[in-house]
Order: sequence, then C-alpha cells, then structure tokens
Amino acid sequence: MIQIYHNPRCGKSRNCLAFIKDKNIDFETIKYLETPPTEIELADLLVKLNLKPIELVRQKEKIWIENYKDKLLTDTEIISILAENPILIERPIVVIGDKAVIGREVEKLNDFIK
Repeated sequence: MIQIYHNPRCGKSRNCLAFIKDKNIDFETIKYLETPPTEIELADLLVKLNLKPIELVRQKEKIWIENYKDKLLTDTEIISILAENPILIERPIVVIGDKAVIGREVEKLNDFIK
C-alpha cells in the first residue's frame, strides 16, 4: 500500500493526494505534523528516498533560517531537528515498499507509481 506523508495546508501535498486519488490506488495518509515521524522512521525514510538528511530539510522555513542555517550539523543532528520540527520536512513524501519519492511534481509521481 502507498503511504503519503501529507500536510493538508500545502498545495503541492494536496495536489499529490488528488493525483493518487485520481489513480484509484489504495493509500494511507500520514499527517506528519500531527504524528511526526521518529528519528528512526526518518532515517528509514531517508534510505528509501536515497537522500542525505539536509536534502529533506525545507531550508527556507523560518525555524531553519533562525536556528540552524549557518551551523555545522551532523546527519544525526539534522534528523533530530527534523523529528523535533516536522514542519521542516520536505513534502509530500510518497512511499511504496522500500522506495520513496518527494512528490512535488506530477511527472515524478507518475513515473514512480507505474
């Protein structure tokens, strides 16, 4: 089953959800701001996404800019920051089995879901 890490207030996330619904595919929505992923879950997502922790960070968010932008942080520290501040997690994330993609672009989603 497909999992979607979703923020209902985000237009890209809503578009992703609509795209999946239009495909008539079973999916599970994870409202990650209400139930944030743990550090272990984030580390697992990063493996599925094949990304470094910094690549999952929304670096234009006020929280990041004011608190972390110019600091030298380890991957472990970044994962902890994401777990504590889920608003910083890039979205939406679509997971199928052991693979995942950030679903901001419909073309990317279409290729991933095939």
